[in-house]
Amino acid sequence: MDYKRSKAVTTTITRDLNKLESPTGNIYETIMILAKRSNQIGVELKQELSRKLEEFTTVSDNLEEVFENREQIEISRFYERLPKSTLIALQEWEDDEVYFRRPEAAVE
Repeated sequence: MDYKRSKAVTTTITRDLNKLESPTGNIYETIMILAKRSNQIGVELKQELSRKLEEFTTVSDNLEEVFENREQIEISRFYERLPKSTLIALQEWEDDEVYFRRPEAAVE
């Protein structure tokens, strides 16, 4: 998914708990679903950033030499300005884009 075009806010806002828990009926279950989705988003963003920054890595034996690459700095700043993974997960939840299921209900 393209998180760069996410409509999630970059600051924290007050949420209506009744609206958050309505699909599951349990606020704690909703929070666990959002936490798992947030972890997935965080891992995907970290992997994407790592792939982009790999282009700039150089092998050198001298630790004193540090090269500042303007492109590398701009890429890092862009990812720092993105909304946090929890805010993206909350926005996806409000837009009904998160799929969840209860495995214990399928067994019965």
